[in-house]
Amino acid sequence: MKAAVYYENGAPEVFRYETVPTPAPGDDEILIEIAYVSIEGGDLISREFTPLPSVPHIVGYQCSGVVVDVGKSVTRFHPGDRVVTIMGSGSHAEFAVAPERDTWHVPAGLSMSVAAAIPVSFGTAHECLFSFGGLQAGQTVLVHAAAGALGLAAVQLAKSAGARVFATASDDRKLARLSDFGVSLGINYRNDDFVAVVQKETGGKGVDLVIDSIGGTHLARSVASLKYRGKAIMVGVSGRDMSGLDLLSLWPNCTTVQGVYFPSSLPHEHERAYAMVDTLLADAAARRFEVVIDSVFPLTAAALAHRHVLDRKAFGRVLLKP
Repeated sequence: MKAAVYYENGAPEVFRYETVPTPAPGDDEILIEIAYVSIEGGDLISREFTPLPSVPHIVGYQCSGVVVDVGKSVTRFHPGDRVVTIMGSGSHAEFAVAPERDTWHVPAGLSMSVAAAIPVSFGTAHECLFSFGGLQAGQTVLVHAAAGALGLAAVQLAKSAGARVFATASDDRKLARLSDFGVSLGINYRNDDFVAVVQKETGGKGVDLVIDSIGGTHLARSVASLKYRGKAIMVGVSGRDMSGLDLLSLWPNCTTVQGVYFPSSLPHEHERAYAMVDTLLADAAARRFEVVIDSVFPLTAAALAHRHVLDRKAFGRVLLKP
């Protein structure tokens, strides 16, 4: 099979398009012919920093496709089934093996491209807002990087739950588009101090919840945006700033910082997390929210696709198509 591989960590240009052996499924795995690859934020981090278990390495942990073979212990899937899956690595290829327990059927009426972009982004958004954030109707949430796939998911789910949604993005064009998805206050973080804007808009009280996928010193500013007993959910380090948070900053308003990593929910709370994603797939098929696809690159252009995401050019999810 063909795959986008690399032999060392680095910038997107480390990708090479090569022929590699097609994997075989283990007893509890399925072999998928990949239809679409969803480029996740973790894929960029893995390519840049994560030590390679072997070379050449195939990165990527989410894709949709059609089942072509199953292991002898698999009971819920059969060749020909349309599926979407989360696995440890291997999505940037024509075929991949995935665990049965972390694979979902794609509902009738839902496209394979849209399905490819749902489990991690919408699953993470749901965990951040509700499972860990405890968001309720009437509360106010600030979503950073709201033009990304996770941000758009969080904005829509928060709005549908009856929350007031503030959002940050890097330019006014993105902010204008975000208003169509339920954002009541958009903040261009390049031009404005989002803490000052939030405090002014809330009469100095702050917001109930912040979804922060940027991390580092930006997380400290998120904490400064919170009201008394507010919570900041730290869900990523897209800013590549690994500096720590001064824990004393949590004292004045009795605020909380909560880390959320959705791939941890699956092994630790599998039944709940699996059912939640199943519901999100059904909701997408019923058009209860919109999964925004920014662009689709051929697998041969994996480097260009990763660069597009890294340079914050995307509005929504970027996909690869083998």
